[in-house]
Amino acid sequence: MESTDTNTAPDPGAVLIAGAPDLVTVPTRQGLEAVDIIQRAAGQASRAGGVGPVLHDGSGSTLGFLVPPGTADAWDLPGSACTHTNGRGMRFGDTSPTAGDTGWLLPPEAVGPVTDPEVLRAALGEAARLIEAADNCR
Repeated sequence: MESTDTNTAPDPGAVLIAGAPDLVTVPTRQGLEAVDIIQRAAGQASRAGGVGPVLHDGSGSTLGFLVPPGTADAWDLPGSACTHTNGRGMRFGDTSPTAGDTGWLLPPEAVGPVTDPEVLRAALGEAARLIEAADNCR
């Protein structure tokens, strides 16, 4: 009797996150500022409290921050969205996408597991204020 089970073991190099993380999406400009703010605050020598994995879309219009599961339940920051991933697309360690595809700005293996939502919220707020100030100087 042959098995028809299609489940396969994960790749040996794959990084898995316990519990499916949620995804906060923001405009790229604000997201890049937030990444810089979080990295400066955490100190580049330490991962504790730093930024977690960050995705970019193929069009370059948004960045996505992986945050702990359940964050979407209470996320209410204007100009951003937070969605439950339910584990969809959360298999890490696969080959890098080709240019123009969605891919990692900061891959999971290079940073902490997820970004703290409160740290992200504060950084996104600061980023919005910096962008507004810069735009008003023109």
